Amino acid sequence: MKKKEVKKLSSEQSLREIQKLKKDLFNMRFKKINGQIQSPAEFNKIKKNIARLYSNFGEKNDKKNTWRQSSQWQK
Repeated sequence: MKKKEVKKLSSEQSLREIQKLKKDLFNMRFKKINGQIQSPAEFNKIKKNIARLYSNFGEKNDKKNTWRQSSQWQK
């Protein structure tokens, strides 16, 4: 998944995609144990995509919650 594609996703879509990728990673671990994995490079691709989605999700939430943080410090 490219950075442009990740930016287009809403936060809800990002979370769904993260869950899907985590399940894929989980299943790939079992395939690795059983010797059924075909491309070990997929591990890194999935991990990087999860990191991209988390970063994008965090940025979107930071933008939404900036007013909460600023009002919190004024108390």
